[in-house]
Amino acid sequence: MAEYVVEFGKDGRPVEPDGRLDAAAFHRNHAPIWAVLQKFLAGKSGDVLEAGSGTGQHVVHFAKHTPDIIWWPSDLNERHLKSIEAWRAYAGMPNIRPPLRIDLTDPAWSSAMQDGGGPAELLAVFCANVIHIAPWRVAEGLFAGVGRYLRADGRLFLYGPFKRDGKHTAMSNAVFDTSLREQDAEWGVRDIADLEKLAAAAGLALIETVPMPANNLILVYGRSAASA
Repeated sequence: MAEYVVEFGKDGRPVEPDGRLDAAAFHRNHAPIWAVLQKFLAGKSGDVLEAGSGTGQHVVHFAKHTPDIIWWPSDLNERHLKSIEAWRAYAGMPNIRPPLRIDLTDPAWSSAMQDGGGPAELLAVFCANVIHIAPWRVAEGLFAGVGRYLRADGRLFLYGPFKRDGKHTAMSNAVFDTSLREQDAEWGVRDIADLEKLAAAAGLALIETVPMPANNLILVYGRSAASA
């Protein structure tokens, strides 16, 4: 996704000598996001993929709280991959795997990940602030791959701003959506109804919508009854 998503490290924030990037969004949202994830992950074991890890700060924070879960960070941007690996080395936790280079526009990314030594199935996939700053085909590829890779009791957690039935949930999101589309006509805040169609095609269903600070949401998807 190096060609079409926002790249961290170009906003004037400090870059550590080892390549660690620092995202302001991480400091704002990691605590409320973890409050949602931990309700599902508590007491469980397995493998979790972060799709589009950015700086790598989220995966480090989550791994600290889940020693029995193996975390697989990923990205496509080379600078991000370097930052993720630098944060992994800095944290020194054995339950974080080296970052994977994944292109979500390829619906077969899940098969490529398994062929490359990844886990056979995933307990969860976490994806934050990706699909609105990327073409629609990224959302299509994300759901297609998750549908193939998620285990029967698994979950997909999708964080960011979303529209409901074609309408923005806040004026700030409408302004943000306009600014995104001015940068790239293929970007934009996605509608929950459109995402539900992608989920259904992948054998998934929206099972929970969690309000988050700053007019964001976490959409939680699981296996649909028809695919169970």
